[in-house]
Amino acid sequence: MFSGFGSGAFGGSFGVPMSSNFEDYFRCYPIAMMPDNIRKDDANFGGKIFLPPSALNKLTMLHIRYPMLFVLVNESNQKQSHSGVLEFVAEEGRAYLPQWMMATLELSVGSLLKISSCDIPLGNFVKIEPQSVDFLDISDPKAVLENVLRKFSTLTVNDIIEVNYNDSIYGIKVLEVKPESKNHGICVVETDLETDFAPPVGYVEPEYKPKAVSAPTTTSINPSSVNRGAGSGSMARSIDYANLVAESGKVDTFKGTGVKLSNKKVEEKEKIQYSIDDLAVDADPVPLILPSNQLFFGFPVILPTPEETEEEDSKNKEKLNAFSGSGQSLRQSKKRKDKSTVHTPLKNHSRSPDDYIEID
Repeated sequence: MFSGFGSGAFGGSFGVPMSSNFEDYFRCYPIAMMPDNIRKDDANFGGKIFLPPSALNKLTMLHIRYPMLFVLVNESNQKQSHSGVLEFVAEEGRAYLPQWMMATLELSVGSLLKISSCDIPLGNFVKIEPQSVDFLDISDPKAVLENVLRKFSTLTVNDIIEVNYNDSIYGIKVLEVKPESKNHGICVVETDLETDFAPPVGYVEPEYKPKAVSAPTTTSINPSSVNRGAGSGSMARSIDYANLVAESGKVDTFKGTGVKLSNKKVEEKEKIQYSIDDLAVDADPVPLILPSNQLFFGFPVILPTPEETEEEDSKNKEKLNAFSGSGQSLRQSKKRKDKSTVHTPLKNHSRSPDDYIEID
């Protein structure tokens, strides 16, 4: 009754273990063609596939190391890639793949695909190349890539994965992985992965053109050449301030003559000749452009003479003595004829004994 024991699912003969590798052929379809009740559109931008429940039954009977990783081979052109499995909900005989994976393997809808279990090392380095210059518009590409790789279990050299960010799809090609293996793939589950970016396809490095910097012209000043004659020691004369005022292009406005309300002509005032020091105070401000190695410390200050100080003091005293007269009141008071200051109070006035009262 036990003659059949040892055949079937446990091997061809008793004591001979069966193969621990999973291998099967499936008709491949894109995830967009999955039924509505099981389709997950987010999986189209990941690296995992959908297999039927029968594949899970076979995998549980084998000594498969987790996470379950598979190698996908298109035997018609010998192109291969790696992937993980997301769910076992596909119809029997079918496998659903992301669209980028079918494009990488050059598969058409309904093509036959060989799927086998495999073991690949944990990766520690990957170099990728964006397939469009638009990838540079992402403010933080490393953070975006870190979020995207959570949907991947493996990365294979020459794979062109797709990233969906802000309703835009970016293609990224895997150029190099470490450690290197015969399968040219790495596992990115629970590992620290160092990422290096290659210049995007079509990117042109801008040419650097240094700006031409002109050397500043410096003019040296000979102190011995400065005119130190009488009346020429001021800074206004040494910088030729009078010519600066003349060259400033001053426009004189209101040049007409005025008329008084009494129809009398306004007498013209004599023109006053100003000196250089007067121009320094009364003239309109002009840009002060000094030659190099020369400083401007302001115009000379003329202190008042002792005679001028005495006149100012006398004027101040006159101002202080103003309003020194006596004032008058608008209400005129009646003055007493008797200017004596001694008065007897009425209440304390007592009659003398000589006074008498006469009654008619």
